[in-house]
Amino acid sequence: MLAMTVPNLAIGSDHHPMPVLGFGTAASPPPEPSLLKQTVLDAIKLGYRHFDTSPRYLTEEPLGEALAEAVSLGLVGSRSELFVTSKLWCADAHAGLVVPAIQRSLKNLKLDYLDLYLIHWPVSSKPGKYKFPIEEDDFLPMDYEAVWSEMEECKRLGLAKCIGVSNFSCKKLQHILSIATIPPSVNQVEMSPVWQQRKLKELCKSKGIVLTAYSVLGSRGAFWGTPKIMESDVLKKIADAKGKTVAQVSMRWAYEEGVSMVVKSFTKQRLEENLKIFDWSLTEEEMHRISTEIPQCRIVGGEVYISKKGPIKSLDEMWDGEI
Repeated sequence: MLAMTVPNLAIGSDHHPMPVLGFGTAASPPPEPSLLKQTVLDAIKLGYRHFDTSPRYLTEEPLGEALAEAVSLGLVGSRSELFVTSKLWCADAHAGLVVPAIQRSLKNLKLDYLDLYLIHWPVSSKPGKYKFPIEEDDFLPMDYEAVWSEMEECKRLGLAKCIGVSNFSCKKLQHILSIATIPPSVNQVEMSPVWQQRKLKELCKSKGIVLTAYSVLGSRGAFWGTPKIMESDVLKKIADAKGKTVAQVSMRWAYEEGVSMVVKSFTKQRLEENLKIFDWSLTEEEMHRISTEIPQCRIVGGEVYISKKGPIKSLDEMWDGEI
């Protein structure tokens, strides 16, 4: 079959093209390297060109092997046809550690540059300690000025075409904007029909920052996942009426909201279904129903740490001073 074409969004001052639909590699537990490699090759054959990883996911090396093989096999003409995102983990979010961190990621991925490099979370942890979940005592406040300055250096050195952030609230994003010489191109956050991020979306739009949604399908199967999206009566009724899946309706909603998205699947059929969201649309009434009839509930921010104060808390609570 012919590979499908995914639309692009232009990001950053250079208007670097980013496919609006990316293949995510975060999974709990991490996928077997051989499974990930084969799935990435299948995804490229289907039309995926945007791949999202992080040192935290333990997927950089097999992803890099798959991308190199895709180029050598002629599945893509060259590296320039691919869009690769990785992230700065909390233990490396310190002065003097950012450039070495992206260089490690590039070595793992067998690449000369990343298309996008993101600060994974707006919090630091003790340097050199990569245990996950992060122990509460290992968290440290981030030196935003120092870390963002070094993110900018990654771009100046040509190690990253674009730089951005992930899991940044309006307040944290505004702080980065106030100190940035090069503003973030992207903010990757949890966003779905059950957590619509309206305020953050408007702020990003007003500042020319592309919002990228993760957990748009609820991350079922992961320890932080939720069934609330796939079991939503509102989404089910719309999907039935249109002859689509609930996943396709959720993804189409995100696309019509003007955001990009990163979605994970290791099933070829679902990979193909996830691409089939660009040749139809939701009506104004359907968009209104999704906007007004679905109760809003965060998934726990996607990551957790061990709290000595009792139950597991979300990282958001840690850095926003709610504990």
